[in-house]
Amino acid sequence: MTLAYVLAIAAQMAAAAPPGKLAAATNKPPKPWPEGMVWIPGGEFAMGSDESGESLCGLPGVTRDAQPIHRVFVDGFWMDVTEVTNAQFEKFVSATGYVTIAERTPTKEEFPTAPPENLVSGSVVFTRTPGAVPLNNHFQWWRYEPGANWRHPEGPASTIDGRGKYPVVHIAYDDAIAYAKWAGKRLPTEAEWEFAARGGVEGLLYAWGNEFRPGGKFMANTYQGPFPVKDKGEDGFVGLAPVSQFPPNGFGLFDMAGNVWEWCSDWYRPDYFAQLAAAGGVARNPQGPNVPFDPSESHEKKRVHRGGSFLCTDLYCTRYMVGTRGKGESSTGTNHLGFRCVKSATKGEAGVGKPNE
Repeated sequence: MTLAYVLAIAAQMAAAAPPGKLAAATNKPPKPWPEGMVWIPGGEFAMGSDESGESLCGLPGVTRDAQPIHRVFVDGFWMDVTEVTNAQFEKFVSATGYVTIAERTPTKEEFPTAPPENLVSGSVVFTRTPGAVPLNNHFQWWRYEPGANWRHPEGPASTIDGRGKYPVVHIAYDDAIAYAKWAGKRLPTEAEWEFAARGGVEGLLYAWGNEFRPGGKFMANTYQGPFPVKDKGEDGFVGLAPVSQFPPNGFGLFDMAGNVWEWCSDWYRPDYFAQLAAAGGVARNPQGPNVPFDPSESHEKKRVHRGGSFLCTDLYCTRYMVGTRGKGESSTGTNHLGFRCVKSATKGEAGVGKPNE
């Protein structure tokens, strides 16, 4: 941990818990204990990141929208131990007949300027490049693949047979909401997600500590090798991994870094943390901005992603760092994007996450 990071935390720790420990809420887990979930006790913590994380990434700006570090309190809640898996999503689809956005054929009404041959169902898939390329244009390694969806993550010729324990991917925001409602749950707010990811300790770079590979051990499924040319799989996996292959964090949650990005309920704005910090005091159960805005693509409505994915690398994207943020257009899924759910302690309890819309 750099001196700059320590000072940034210390300056905002007035009336906080002992160093390194989160100021835990007093609420205890209600009964019954939901299957496949763990109780996150809630409390106060230092949320976000600072410029010290920039030195850990080959491209600048990885922490820019996660500044400044600010104080936040969240109430207790239940959270899924793992990302939602193919097997779990299959049960939902079998019970409801739900069709994901990637499986639906786009219409002329939705895209009036698109030629008919482009109105084909599909999703966005990572495609490695044959050689080194400049890392300033992500369209070089992403393609729209007709027929790609949660059942066919790499395209029509691929399958999830035998991959029931892998996280479901190609999930747009509305798909995640539909599953959550069916399961009697909801998506986490960004503040809930980060509090849970920190596992009971604040001020750390990663969900497990300040070393990316403590003792040389891989702690998450990320990308090793020249990006986007070849993932060497030194962590045991080339591409996506089944859930729960790496140690859990302090709350018992698996894969809070790497593997797949996870949807949060908040709209995305790069200046939202600055807004909370400017308000002063401790933000209680923040719900995200009322209106989304991404200056790089101002016409798109984006939600927050958290956790990074199997494509994150220190050459390009180190957003497996616990205080950093991602973003995505709400109707778009990819083969490195999934989700997990949370459940409020008491239905309708104030301050435990707005209904997902």
